[in-house]
Amino acid sequence: MGESKNKSCTGAEVNYEEALACLHKELVHLQEWVRTQGLKVVIIFEGRDASGKGGTIKRFTEPLNPRVCRVVALGVPTEKEKSQWYFQRYVSHLPAAGEIVIFDRSWYNRAGVEKVMGFCTDDEYDEFLRSCPDFERMLVRSDIMLLKYWFSVSDEEQEKRFKSRIKNPLKRWKFSPMDLQSRSRWLEYSKAKDDMFAHTDTKQVPWYVVNADNKKKARLNCISHILSQIPYQEMKYENITLPPLPQHEGYVRPPMQYQTFVPEKY
Repeated sequence: MGESKNKSCTGAEVNYEEALACLHKELVHLQEWVRTQGLKVVIIFEGRDASGKGGTIKRFTEPLNPRVCRVVALGVPTEKEKSQWYFQRYVSHLPAAGEIVIFDRSWYNRAGVEKVMGFCTDDEYDEFLRSCPDFERMLVRSDIMLLKYWFSVSDEEQEKRFKSRIKNPLKRWKFSPMDLQSRSRWLEYSKAKDDMFAHTDTKQVPWYVVNADNKKKARLNCISHILSQIPYQEMKYENITLPPLPQHEGYVRPPMQYQTFVPEKY
């Protein structure tokens, strides 16, 4: 992996907005390098509920072209998908050359929520732990850059964020019945995470843990680390001169009142 090119984005004297703006500039260079060099990048975001994964993903993708960098957040599998090879529904979303794919939750659902909530059998769970490292090594051998991030949040901070979601109408949609289960099964999820790491934190595809009790620091640290893990170069853009507008040459446009405009309330 290459060295970080965003040293100027760090430092105690740099505030959050300044650091994020600096990292965004580097992300644009990274995006163009991935696109022009035909790289294939997969980034997995996992962690406890309300750990800040979604906020980090939003800040990461904010300055990027959605045709180059896309987010995959799959819902509950269909009956057909349940009958398929477990990894099959995820394989179809893997990147082509010149793409970055972010998995907001991933195939690790089987080692987390499916295991704890009983959505899979013990045999299916055991098979996942056996086959997952081989599956990921196969991706790496296929020239896919695979990065895995686990967002770690304390039980006190999670409770604070859950209460904020419940009380704030703008965040209420984020709170689900599964969140209640995650609180009541905190220890079970902790054991599932530890077992998952024991089997899938490999030398070829390690897990990177993000201390996420401070959301803003977690976002900056994670984005900075991603930039440090993918070798890229600053892209130079050609100068572009806009051509002059062509003359109407007798063409008369329809009157403005023939169009329906949105009311200007602001």
